[in-house]
Amino acid sequence: MQTNFTEAQLQAPDLKRSNEILRSCVHCGFCTATCPTYQVLGDELDSPRGRIYLIKDMLENDRPADAKTVKHIDRCLSCLACMTTCPSGVHYMHLVDHARSHIEATYKRPWFDRVLRNVLAQILPYPGRFRLALLAAKMGRPFKRLMPDARLRAMLDMAPKRIPPVSRNDDPQTFAASQPKKMRVALMTGCAQKALNTDINDATIRLLTRLGCEVVVAEGAGCCGALVHHMGRDTESHGFAKTNIRAWTAENVDAIVINTSGCGTTVKDYGHMFRNDPLAKDAAAISAKTMDVSELLEKLEIQATAPEKLRVAYHAACSLQHGQQIKSAPKMLLKSAGFEVVEPKDSHLCCGSAGTYNLMQPAISAQLKSRKVETLEAKAPDLIAAGNIGCLMQIGSGTKIPVVHTVELLDWATGGPRPPALG
Repeated sequence: MQTNFTEAQLQAPDLKRSNEILRSCVHCGFCTATCPTYQVLGDELDSPRGRIYLIKDMLENDRPADAKTVKHIDRCLSCLACMTTCPSGVHYMHLVDHARSHIEATYKRPWFDRVLRNVLAQILPYPGRFRLALLAAKMGRPFKRLMPDARLRAMLDMAPKRIPPVSRNDDPQTFAASQPKKMRVALMTGCAQKALNTDINDATIRLLTRLGCEVVVAEGAGCCGALVHHMGRDTESHGFAKTNIRAWTAENVDAIVINTSGCGTTVKDYGHMFRNDPLAKDAAAISAKTMDVSELLEKLEIQATAPEKLRVAYHAACSLQHGQQIKSAPKMLLKSAGFEVVEPKDSHLCCGSAGTYNLMQPAISAQLKSRKVETLEAKAPDLIAAGNIGCLMQIGSGTKIPVVHTVELLDWATGGPRPPALG
């Protein structure tokens, strides 16, 4: 794609990077075949290629974002299926992240949109606040029909039937390896996950210590910044990231282990986010050490035996298969443990969760959830497994089939308790 940025514009690092990405696009349109929003809406501007044109026009002309551009960028899930499909290696993630930052800086949203986005930014990354919000949502659910906005109704629906008690395993501490120590790892306990499902971190700690890992929950580490990063709120997202970089650097660990793939994709990008910052070296080192839990388990050569012969429908989270290009590890781990693993039709398509997307774009998200649940249920599984809390909540709200994290099954298959979701 030909671009016409001025030399002065290209002095800005983000514009320089966006120019490189735009120039790599050859307009082929392969991305439209795997874009969930294009599949649902059929609008060229709701495809990666269409959004690229909008972003190019906005950035190249150095103009404030307009309502049309904002609408179509907001509809993007950042599922990154387009990056997996693209034959030219267009790094759409960095481009759309830059576009969202530009929108946040130059566009004044309607007042109610601003309120909702501020509420989400001030609640979701903070587990204590989020727990209180979930309790309030449970109490408000009987009045859902009175809510004038679909996004408010989606927020009420988000609260699980049971809000788990706080797990003290999420407190800063060190868990000793239960066999000769092979490595020292830091576990990112996350933010929303600590309020929505404490079983995942508990299972991860049991499994890793059982396999010879000393597991550290670092003092001061918290939200990875992804939730606000995808809103274009750079100051907040970089603030969260800096805190984590400093906390993990101080611990001198062999790996940063993440069991929420949406967080993993962001942490692996810290090196890019801080490339022009005094923290650049430390940020790059943290990104290089970051691993999804399935990556680490492959290295540890886990020996597992399924306690029951169960048919598992594996849902590949977008942030894992597209954002991190991890596709086979979770499935192979489950298969080697003795579970029967099946995959749904169109497994590359998003379930519609995508961070806060299911709250801010509930109509599109509901269509994607319905299609994903239908394809999963068509496989007649005993349970559904995934590696991202957002996907677990999204799919679980649309099916009666038990939904569990992959690591819970592997913990069970190596001597841990039966996953609570299985009854």
